[in-house]
Amino acid sequence: MTERAENHVALPKSHLSFLDTLRVGSSGLRSRRLRSALSALGITIGIAALISVLGLSASGSADLIKELDALGTNLLTIEAGQGFGEGPVSLPKSAPAMINRIAPVYEVATVSKIPGGVYRNDLIADGRTKGITIFAGGLNLLDAQRGSLRAGTYLTTVTSEFPAVVLGAVAAERLGIRNLSSEHRIWLGGEWFSVIGILNPLPLAADLDRAAIIGYGAAEEFLDYQVEADVIYVRAFPEHIHDVRSVMAATVNPESPEEVQVSRASDVLEARVAATGTFTNLFVGLGAVALLVGGIGIANVMVIAVIERRNEIGLRRALGATRFHIATQFLSESLLLSGIGGVAGIVLGILVTAVYAILQDWSLVIPGLAVVGGMVSSVLIGGVAGFYPALRAANMSPTEALRTS
Repeated sequence: MTERAENHVALPKSHLSFLDTLRVGSSGLRSRRLRSALSALGITIGIAALISVLGLSASGSADLIKELDALGTNLLTIEAGQGFGEGPVSLPKSAPAMINRIAPVYEVATVSKIPGGVYRNDLIADGRTKGITIFAGGLNLLDAQRGSLRAGTYLTTVTSEFPAVVLGAVAAERLGIRNLSSEHRIWLGGEWFSVIGILNPLPLAADLDRAAIIGYGAAEEFLDYQVEADVIYVRAFPEHIHDVRSVMAATVNPESPEEVQVSRASDVLEARVAATGTFTNLFVGLGAVALLVGGIGIANVMVIAVIERRNEIGLRRALGATRFHIATQFLSESLLLSGIGGVAGIVLGILVTAVYAILQDWSLVIPGLAVVGGMVSSVLIGGVAGFYPALRAANMSPTEALRTS
């Protein structure tokens, strides 16, 4: 009895540590490197698309916000709206003075549209204005817009009384005037005007980019035009901008406030941010599709790996490996494959974002949530893609697995 007990020795339980799991899982990938690389490529493309799209969106939004901070969100534009009467609607002459009475307002600038064409000379004044509008503008117009000059000077108290003109960025381009190294004159409203300045683009007033701006005195003296304010630009203290906007229409025209249109110029840039967000969602969706395709590719490779490695599975089971060990081996392969693709995708996405941001002169912004989300997504996809192949391998009996065709 004792002799039989001594001969019957219990075999030690099969054990597979975490490092052993990684070693066994990575050996499967190393034995089929090309197939593994192609499978991970789908995950890499999907994660890179997500990272780069979110990174470019965040960098572009940061640039717009920086631009908004520089230009200010406290600029209001006052124009005549649509009235209920049949005749044309205009702003009252007293509007600028009335607006100046509002305590939080610290800058009021006016412009008036003047009929007429703008040409390089008087020989081609054929009615085609190239989309350039003549404006009479106040001396503080550039300050109200927080604009800058590309060349020359803006109107002063003296030059506003003489035939001098400042061109918007687009107007100068269309007239072929790119610098003021030499004297330039243009045929404006049937009179010769000297170009004394060229503006840089004004993001908050696109109309002025396509304008030829002269002084009020010059408009009355040389164009015989009694100007009235068509557009009023108002700067108010930022903390009071909403209150100022709410009382602006009634202040400008107490009798018919519905005939006054008040808009905030920065809303245009904010709309650009919103539009960018819409396109971002579209591209994120495309990146998600790429991830799905990559997950299907990994699942396909893992199923093929289970079929090809039936002998290995049977041998390991015969030597004492449990079903859990077999399932863990194939699941770890899938997770390693997707993890490698995820890391490569994150690096590639950051590089693409960095290169484009540098070319556009943007600040580089990579959302941390995008990086974490990309890595988590790749691991989840690897787990889901490897679950069925791992389960199939674990449920394969040793005798069936060792049977060769």
